[in-house]
Amino acid sequence: MESRDKFFIGNEWVSPSSTRTFKVMNASTGELVATAPEGANADIDAAVSAARDAFEQGEWSNSSPSDRAEIMERFLAALAKRSDELAQTVSTQNGMPIGLSTAFEAEYSAGLLQYYAAEAKNMETALDVRPSQMGKETQVKKVALGVVAAIVPFNFPVTLAMSKIAPAMAAGCTLVIKPSPGTVLDSYILAEAALEAGVPAGVLNWVAADRDVGAYLVSHPDVDKVAFTGSSAAGRLIAETCGGLLRPVTLELGGKSAAIVLEDADIDMFIEGVPMACLLNNGQTCFNGTRILAPKNQYQKISEAVANLASSMIIGDAMDPETQMGPMASKSQRERVEAYIVTGKTEAKLIAGGGRPKNTPQGWFVEPTVFTDVTNDAVISREEIFGPVLSIIPYEDEDEAISLANDSEFGLGGSVWSADSEHALKVANQVNCGTVGVNGYVPSIGAPFGGVKGSGIGRELGPEAVNNYQSLKSTYIMN
Repeated sequence: MESRDKFFIGNEWVSPSSTRTFKVMNASTGELVATAPEGANADIDAAVSAARDAFEQGEWSNSSPSDRAEIMERFLAALAKRSDELAQTVSTQNGMPIGLSTAFEAEYSAGLLQYYAAEAKNMETALDVRPSQMGKETQVKKVALGVVAAIVPFNFPVTLAMSKIAPAMAAGCTLVIKPSPGTVLDSYILAEAALEAGVPAGVLNWVAADRDVGAYLVSHPDVDKVAFTGSSAAGRLIAETCGGLLRPVTLELGGKSAAIVLEDADIDMFIEGVPMACLLNNGQTCFNGTRILAPKNQYQKISEAVANLASSMIIGDAMDPETQMGPMASKSQRERVEAYIVTGKTEAKLIAGGGRPKNTPQGWFVEPTVFTDVTNDAVISREEIFGPVLSIIPYEDEDEAISLANDSEFGLGGSVWSADSEHALKVANQVNCGTVGVNGYVPSIGAPFGGVKGSGIGRELGPEAVNNYQSLKSTYIMN
């Protein structure tokens, strides 16, 4: 069993202020694989202090964008050496199939660093000189906000951490990162890579902690910006705190996305896309299209095809390359999903799954589950389940499909499927969400990602993400 006993603060391995620890479990077996320290307020104080010193007084505060880009590229190289270790660690902790963790947690996260290193290089000429109506000219400059509190969930722990770390570093900020207690081991690998790369002391600091200590971090007087990915309920509490403090905040929250299958869609192509667009990461993905909207004249055919797919998926240990559906990330997450399945059985017709797979007696597995005869006002249609549970909802015409898609408190993602991509695009443009896919769905590093309504505030990814970590300063030159 692996045992970690330090936090990474100011480029040093620092002993925690308490003796409390987190237990890290193997999601596929339910076995204890590691322990790690649980942070307290004093540990947050130390990490924020290190980040504040690095921002105001250290090497980082005097670095140019090209200097930061060079450091980020070294960080990228150090991470590349650890790609296999990262993927295996994440899959062990949260049950993400190893093929997926290799693609996202290792490769996609490295791509984020590469992308924002390039963005940092473009900042050398970012000064905007404007004509002045009251003097000679005005210089408008983007300046780093300061210390960032980055709070990361369990489902994509490396990718979602790097989606904050990379643009914040490009902007010139420093960070205190709070990983989820169940997926804390990957943060040690990131810290080791940062240390090898020569990232200056205090730029990146990791402290794992529970929600109460996370709330302390959010409200800390020396934090300048909060970046959070997680549930809408937690996001609302963070927004309330940051609103009272007039503190900038980015919230990437939950979803209940709709996959609209148009009448002319290639059903085989849609079914091929379901694992990525609707069931990604064992259903533990915020943008998954868990509401499938199907035309009534093809409802039975589409429902049977989705059920056949769900029933044929290979369920097994996350470390097995053949696995298509791994376990839930924790016992409590499995219990949450199973409770929704019980509710679904009272609201709709179960046509696939609904239980625990017989070939996986250990671990926190749930069968891919499909409900039909579902109305859009059912609990399983309204609330984010965060597991492999799909609701297939019938519609009469495209206007009703669009109305059903938009009839949700969430607005994060979605997809439209059609043999005519231009037609699908016209429908997609009427869906009220922050992101939408046409005949598929994969977030692009170079485009903003985020939601509307209950799905959040602000955007990650793309060049726009750097703006989250900067403020605008105007200098009026009178003569």
